[in-house]
Amino acid sequence: MSLADSHPRHDGPPCRGRPRSETAERAIVEGVMKLLEEGVPLADLSIERIARTAGVGKATIYRRWSGKEELFVDVVRAVEPADPEALPGACLRDDLVVLLEALRRRGLANRSSTILRNVHAEMKNSPKIWAAYHARVVAPRRRLGLDILRRGQENGELRADVDLELVNDMIMGPMLVRTVLRPDAGLPEGLAEQIVDTLLEGLRPVSQPPGER
Repeated sequence: MSLADSHPRHDGPPCRGRPRSETAERAIVEGVMKLLEEGVPLADLSIERIARTAGVGKATIYRRWSGKEELFVDVVRAVEPADPEALPGACLRDDLVVLLEALRRRGLANRSSTILRNVHAEMKNSPKIWAAYHARVVAPRRRLGLDILRRGQENGELRADVDLELVNDMIMGPMLVRTVLRPDAGLPEGLAEQIVDTLLEGLRPVSQPPGER
């Protein structure tokens, strides 16, 4: 999916400015990446500097993003692996594996991409950028995980007495620990299945012996 696809489209005429240009958007995003690759800190990236590097006017940037916080979030999303477009929906286990596999691929990208490593580190020092990233990227992913767990609980695939917020953290936590806190640890293929299967073993409903019903 291109960066331009992540912005909403309208059937009618645009509310303001000229129609979107995928070429301009790509130039702006690549301009930010170029500056980051050169070691320019996020705090020093002004709209003026980005526009000059991308060869566009400041108005072109402001027609697409309200400020550099939103722009930086889209830059990160352009570098990261895409989120899964659809979940299997057949069972709790398969949906969780797809979601966790996306997190594993993102962890591999973080390790291999200097841009992602630097941007994620600097985002934590910028409350506005981190808040924008959390609202547009982290929170929707958490909601998706909770929706999967809630559906599994309703279908009887998950115990009714478990705290879904806690279970969501338990499932995502191991992959995040390996990505952030244990950069020396492996992120091999099959890790998503291993994590999900290990946790679900203790979270599935337990059938009562006939004599105790």
